[in-house]
Amino acid sequence: MRVNVETIKIRTIKPAGPSLPQPGSEQRGPTDGAQLRSAAAQTTMLAMSFQAYLDTIQTKTGKTPADFAKLVAKHKLSKHGEIVAWLKAEFELGHGHANAMAAALLKGEARSAPPERKLDALFAGKRDAWRKPCEALITKVSKFGADVATPSNETYVNLLRGKKKFAILQPAVERLDIGIKLKGVAAEGRLEAAGTWNAMVTHRVRIAAAKDINAAVLAWLKQAYEAA
Repeated sequence: MRVNVETIKIRTIKPAGPSLPQPGSEQRGPTDGAQLRSAAAQTTMLAMSFQAYLDTIQTKTGKTPADFAKLVAKHKLSKHGEIVAWLKAEFELGHGHANAMAAALLKGEARSAPPERKLDALFAGKRDAWRKPCEALITKVSKFGADVATPSNETYVNLLRGKKKFAILQPAVERLDIGIKLKGVAAEGRLEAAGTWNAMVTHRVRIAAAKDINAAVLAWLKQAYEAA
């Protein structure tokens, strides 16, 4: 029997499992731009929701956050829980609305607090042990130049040359952390790399006792000041 090879059809066997995508048919997820727009939209919605709380409170009570701030100061309320309880009892606000107003009042107070109160908050409790060593160091750093400024916030004292940050002082219970901005300087010994501790500085010096704030620390700070 003769077989005509021209009439034989070759059957293609497909491999088991998912088929490979054809060129140009790849599935694409959301673009980075879409993800960013979504995140921005969520942030805006949260801000709008918070503002909606404040607007509802003003409609119900006829009072603005500034009015409540005066009343809070008059009653000498300073803690979040105290303000929430007072708002609920005095103005019959729900917990969510009272919580939002308390947060707005305390945030505004923190921004407008005088420097002395910010320092008091920063060195409150057991952190007070670091207040005198920090003040002594600030006195020495201030002699670097007339453009040295040392504003503080809720977390640390900033060391600035004009408007440029060159170091920070962050007190904790067991130690004082000094962050120093020294770009291009290799980390070595006590002058550690800041790593993920604080992205605003490049190096970190851990101070376990006041005596550790020595000439080497002052020299690093002076170098950072001159580079700022």
